[in-house]
Amino acid sequence: MRIISGKHKSKRITAPKRLPVRPTTDMAKEAIFNILNNHYYFEDVSLLDLFSGTGNISYEFASRGTENIICVDADYGCIKFINQTAKELEFNLSTVKSDVFKYLERTSIKSNVIFADPPYDLSLENFSKIPELVFKNELLLEDGMLIVEHSKHTKLEHLPHFSYAKRYGGSVFSFFENKI
Repeated sequence: MRIISGKHKSKRITAPKRLPVRPTTDMAKEAIFNILNNHYYFEDVSLLDLFSGTGNISYEFASRGTENIICVDADYGCIKFINQTAKELEFNLSTVKSDVFKYLERTSIKSNVIFADPPYDLSLENFSKIPELVFKNELLLEDGMLIVEHSKHTKLEHLPHFSYAKRYGGSVFSFFENKI
């Protein structure tokens, strides 16, 4: 994986093979950031990165100037790798080792962007819980956006607050927003 833009543009990051992850592809990540670039100034954004894995998405935000980043993952190895990489790249981000659903139930921190990249084999019921908890607990700021990455076989457009989806290969990004 590589950082696409910003301070560390083209920097390659190699995660240990033992981590239980499936990083977002560079092509899909670039497409998502092209969309986000039209909505936000990255220096002003706060990010909540759920199911952070390698930290791939967080590094991209940090490289573009985002300083308010929280990474949540249940795997100790992932959290350790994110902390190590963030230190090496001098990124200011916080990590939380926690089950994502428990974290969403107890946090009150609001963010501009919440990015969730759960395992693709997560049940539809659990995929549905992500936007449900985000909106029930009002975790998005007024201009906020929840992006859930999932396989093309998972359909989320029936859920409340769904706005639109973009497909890149076998991956789909579903966008959820507060509709006023």
